[in-house]
Amino acid sequence: MSEGVEVGIHLREGLHDENFIATALGNLAAYDLQSVRHEPLQWQILRVEGSPGQHHFRLIIRHPDRVLDLGIRRDLRRILDDLSNETEDELARRLSVAEGKGLKRVPLRHLHEAVDYWKDDFWNWFG
Repeated sequence: MSEGVEVGIHLREGLHDENFIATALGNLAAYDLQSVRHEPLQWQILRVEGSPGQHHFRLIIRHPDRVLDLGIRRDLRRILDDLSNETEDELARRLSVAEGKGLKRVPLRHLHEAVDYWKDDFWNWFG
């Protein structure tokens, strides 16, 4: 099985419900990509907790049977750029419409990522 494609979902600070927004963006982007490319895709949306109080979101997409082609990142970037202009209410509406058309919403997964300070580039400065 292929590892797939991993992209970061970057949200601006001060959003009311960033977990919902990341989940909506990830599901809508993956569903739209699947529709545009006319192929089955599988995806996950992750909230990765790092240092205390720090987190980021990731979208991971893969094809169940084969390796994805190089153009998928470009297509995904375009879709995410289009979605980034939507408000929370617009995302909720688009998500509801997509579910009516067959989207099976994937829930947000929470992961913890330990920071390895010994692999940090900081240590390269001591040559």
